[in-house]
Amino acid sequence: MSNLQDLQQLAEKRRSIYALSNQLPVSNDEVVKLVEHAILHTPSAFNSQSARIVVLFGDDHNKLWDITEETLKAIVGDEEKFKGTKDKIAGFRAGAGTVLFFEDKGVVRNMQEAAPLYADKFPIWSHQTSAMHQYVIWTALASLDIGANLQHYNPVIDQKVAEEWSIAEDWELNAQMVFGAIKQPAGDKAFKPTEDRMKVFG
Repeated sequence: MSNLQDLQQLAEKRRSIYALSNQLPVSNDEVVKLVEHAILHTPSAFNSQSARIVVLFGDDHNKLWDITEETLKAIVGDEEKFKGTKDKIAGFRAGAGTVLFFEDKGVVRNMQEAAPLYADKFPIWSHQTSAMHQYVIWTALASLDIGANLQHYNPVIDQKVAEEWSIAEDWELNAQMVFGAIKQPAGDKAFKPTEDRMKVFG
């Protein structure tokens, strides 16, 4: 099988998996190495290297979802209305860990000052950098038969997360990726026709 086929199969394997357990098929150290590799080798505009990542396992992972539940419950108020959200968060808590994706706003400001012609673009490129890190890590996790799903509870949890894990003020939270052993695979996925989504000329 060619490297291209391997890459394409991994792209197909990377799905949103919600039925997770905390029994990973690999060690925590292997997950950390996977994330470290992504930080080193995922591209960024002007080589800004603005991505910042925090990996939470065990009690720290559980604490994140405790914070999320408490914060959202205070916003929703009504216990009955909150039940669906509470059940969803329990599913995230059942996983083995969470990857928190941040972007360093200080790096973005420095790039804006260094290249003022593109100043309005650097925040956009920063989010694209974060997205690439999310995709690379998600796909790499899939290669190890680890399921994951991506959540966005920022900005409502940002302050408490920063306080709990001493996050630098310039680190802006973009996404939370829950991961764990796959208890149930993703279902069938519907695809819109490619002819409606791309054009080829020449």
